[in-house]
Amino acid sequence: MARLRSRRRTAAEEDEGYFVSMSDMLTGLLFVFIILLMFFVFQFRKTTEELTGANEARRVLLETLERELKAEKVDVEIDPANGILRLRGVTMFDLNAETLTPEGLRSVRIVADALARHLPCFTDTPRVGPHPCAREEAQRVETLLIEGHTDSQRRGISRDTNIDLSALRAINTYLAMIEKQPKLDELMTRNPSGTPQRILSVSGYGATRPLAGLEAPTPENYQRNRRIDLRFLMATPQSSERGGRQP
Repeated sequence: MARLRSRRRTAAEEDEGYFVSMSDMLTGLLFVFIILLMFFVFQFRKTTEELTGANEARRVLLETLERELKAEKVDVEIDPANGILRLRGVTMFDLNAETLTPEGLRSVRIVADALARHLPCFTDTPRVGPHPCAREEAQRVETLLIEGHTDSQRRGISRDTNIDLSALRAINTYLAMIEKQPKLDELMTRNPSGTPQRILSVSGYGATRPLAGLEAPTPENYQRNRRIDLRFLMATPQSSERGGRQP
């Protein structure tokens, strides 16, 4: 009888030890889970703050450019949410033309001067010719897209050539900018691997992105949609973790 009680006691002790071990293991797993959760929360907050900082820096840049361009009698509008600077109230291109009008060329040259004063501060090349940065910004512009657009009138017989026309408009705008400020073409921002890459780029969208409220096929809407947008894309948090600036 005593032996039976001893065996029962031993079995109970083994069961108790098993449950204690399971409890310790679950406690350890819970602790690891809490640590991982805290790490992901910290990373999420850090990424959110960096993205918010990049968007705020872009807004400040756009507002600065807008203010200075309007002082030069260049009618522009900005879209801070999408990072766009757009010339308005200007006939940028004549119908079916890929070259800038005299009015459009004047505006583009003034824009180039304004970019030369401020854009280098948001890159890894903090000086363009005689324009040093007053303050080097922590955030970076990864790409400045010069976007060409056309109106919605179809061009071409076998295929619509609006994409070709819009790309040529973007290229001619780019050429006009670097003719006025050649050093703009040397602006660089380092990619995630640390390799410097030029930030100026061009793209053509044809008639696929008409301005809101200007979709109707009218001569005025056609003229407004024959335009150039400058789209500022900021470096992501990952791509901002790189080496120092170029001299």
